[in-house]
Amino acid sequence: MDFDAHGGNKRVFHRLGGGGGDGGGGGLSTADTRQKVCNYWRAGKCNRFPCPYLHRELPLPPAATANGAAAKRFANNTWGRNNNFNNHSNNYRAGNSKNSNINNRAVIKTDILCRNWVQGNCMYGEKCKFLHSWTVGDGFKLLTQLEGHQKVVSGITLPSGSDKLYSGSKDETVRVWDCASGQCAGVINLGGEVGCMISEGPWIFIGVTNFVKAWNTQTNTDLSLSGPVGQVYAMAVGNDLLFAGTQDGAILAWKFNVTTNCFEPAASLKGHSLAVVSLVVGANKLYSGSMDNSIRVWNLETLQCIQTLTEHTSVVMSLLCWDQFLLSCSLDKTIKVWFATDSGNLEVTYTHNEEHGMLALCGMPDSEGKPVLLCSCNDNSVRFYDLPSFAERGKIFAKQEIRAIQLGPGGLFFTGDGTGQVRVWQWCNGPVAT
Repeated sequence: MDFDAHGGNKRVFHRLGGGGGDGGGGGLSTADTRQKVCNYWRAGKCNRFPCPYLHRELPLPPAATANGAAAKRFANNTWGRNNNFNNHSNNYRAGNSKNSNINNRAVIKTDILCRNWVQGNCMYGEKCKFLHSWTVGDGFKLLTQLEGHQKVVSGITLPSGSDKLYSGSKDETVRVWDCASGQCAGVINLGGEVGCMISEGPWIFIGVTNFVKAWNTQTNTDLSLSGPVGQVYAMAVGNDLLFAGTQDGAILAWKFNVTTNCFEPAASLKGHSLAVVSLVVGANKLYSGSMDNSIRVWNLETLQCIQTLTEHTSVVMSLLCWDQFLLSCSLDKTIKVWFATDSGNLEVTYTHNEEHGMLALCGMPDSEGKPVLLCSCNDNSVRFYDLPSFAERGKIFAKQEIRAIQLGPGGLFFTGDGTGQVRVWQWCNGPVAT
């Protein structure tokens, strides 16, 4: 601590404006420019009285405008965006704020959803520093909300050629929604929690405990595929095979037999020590993510594991193939971007860090056809990132975490959250690439 010759605290002395040039023996000098504005007052939460700092903004000196200092300060605070993985610097985080002036007092607007507003009892109104909106950013809009499920939505799909949207839930039902009216057209009771759901052509595949339900929406063919041990958490289709990741760490494969009009067991892929919770097919390979924190790469022709990736430190929740890259997200709060070296092995070329664990990835074009990554986090939000820069461009919020994200035609996309609510969104302001 600094002390002056008389034993006083010089820092406190200067805060109060002491040592003025008028020789006034320690009184506040109008000529003293060593005054500081209270940062807590700027944030709207100073509770000190009297406060040693100013509760008003200091006027800029005339020279500031003349020499461009104000513009320079603004430029230095502008968030940079770098369009390449290795050199990218992402400075946008939850809590970055926008200033607004209400009743001559600065109010900091954070990018955090107001819990009281969600419950309908926020008493601060426009003066609340938390968001009173389900979205941050523009370019997309909420079209409608589909109510009916009683538990978390674990899968959403829109089969090819169908005018119906299907959503599966841990409430042991699949709901059928009419795309024209938005009304529920039917409820299918499965007698078990839906762990995942996908579609391929007219077929819908529903993963439940100890089996997979296969339903053809055109012929109404209804099949049960046995073999899984425990809950089926993930499915994917590739090389004319249906793959299912199961609770015991196995990946089961079936092949469709046109003659018998049924799916026949083709293989069982062993290697993971814990449940397989994510699957994706790309570049003639199957990628599997597991609760054992690893990603395994399987050759689609031989169905042999050709590489094991162990860079994640928690559950690998979701996988996505984009361009030449594999993207993976985990509860370890990272998204990793993998790229194949000359040897053919995948290596991490970029790691994006977040403040929360990540649950699901989905890629789609925006209204201008530019690639956007949607990432669900366990803070009940979905983040929108431009690719490849990972610059954040918006968020959507829910009452509970969003476990299912699915694309639709014409710029539509769907989300399902822990309350059982399905929401229909759409990109706007321009044509959407298909």
